[in-house]
Amino acid sequence: MNLAAMDPTTYDAQLTAKRIKLEQAFAQFETPSVEVFASEPAHYRMRAEFRVWHEGDDLYYYMFDKVLNDKVRCDQYLPASALINQMMAALIAELKPNHSLRHKLFQVDFLSTLSGEILVSLLYHRQLDDQWRSEAAALKTRLSSQFKVNIIGRARKQKIDLDKDFVVESLQVNDRVFHYKQIENSFTQPNAKVAIKMLEWAIDVTQHSQGDLLELYCGNGNFSIALAQNFNRVLATELAKPSVDAAQYNIEVNNIDNLQIIRMSAEEFSDAMAKKRSFRRLEGIDLDSYVCNTIFVDPPRAGIDPATLELAQGYERILYISCNPDTLKDNLQQLNQTHKVTRFALFDQFPYTDHMETGVLLERR
Repeated sequence: MNLAAMDPTTYDAQLTAKRIKLEQAFAQFETPSVEVFASEPAHYRMRAEFRVWHEGDDLYYYMFDKVLNDKVRCDQYLPASALINQMMAALIAELKPNHSLRHKLFQVDFLSTLSGEILVSLLYHRQLDDQWRSEAAALKTRLSSQFKVNIIGRARKQKIDLDKDFVVESLQVNDRVFHYKQIENSFTQPNAKVAIKMLEWAIDVTQHSQGDLLELYCGNGNFSIALAQNFNRVLATELAKPSVDAAQYNIEVNNIDNLQIIRMSAEEFSDAMAKKRSFRRLEGIDLDSYVCNTIFVDPPRAGIDPATLELAQGYERILYISCNPDTLKDNLQQLNQTHKVTRFALFDQFPYTDHMETGVLLERR
């Protein structure tokens, strides 16, 4: 992290540089003009993690600055949400005089929401005992006078939830509010306001769709729940059990009745579709009954594996959200043989970094 680069007055120039870099990198694919979705220049991250430094009676958060090659004290943190910044100050004031809560504390993780909830995880290099639990419960009570807060304690092979290990985010997407259970230590979109723009863009590019949707790497159902309105049915896969459990909660709380989640990896699903293997998890699900003309993929940084790439080429339309332009570019070398990019977007999830979240809609040539 280069903390010196975080200057809101330079944000527009930095975003323009990203757009130009992206256009140049993908020029060979003759993409349409890039649709650029900007971030807030400050207080945009819903998640933040800090190491904790003990110095006599003092106690403070710090991060490692790669440019300075040194730790930097962080009493406040510009990228983090206003709620996280408020909690940072309130929490450190509580921890400093409390031996039980600060003893061998080495990290604090925050997960906040636009809807006002915040989850605080305290990580320790020691086992947590009844004294810690009692002090943490009292801390939660005191902080609850100001915040909708939950607290988790973590140590090696130990996790203590004082109440619950998740928050529920509410996102206003076009004219509808979607609610999402977000579990501690599970993936969620870090920049909530840009995540809203991503959902609105995905809804826009799939308007007037025919048939059903297949989604791979669906996480907690973030996209599939919002996209269900554009399709007859949605079949989605996700491997991580906490994310699948959250997705089932989110389906129910959002009253979605045309979405089925399967706990499988993309590779396993590709094998199932190719009839290479049978899976007990697919019992009762008739894959052949789905008429999927569109496939949606939001893979990890490594991109799409060869079998899944081949699977994707069998669909009329491919909606691809990428957190790594390099692997997206590699995947497009193959996808471009059968499909053409008709929509192209840059979502600035991570201002002041080189990271670029991109979206492409590909349609069969």
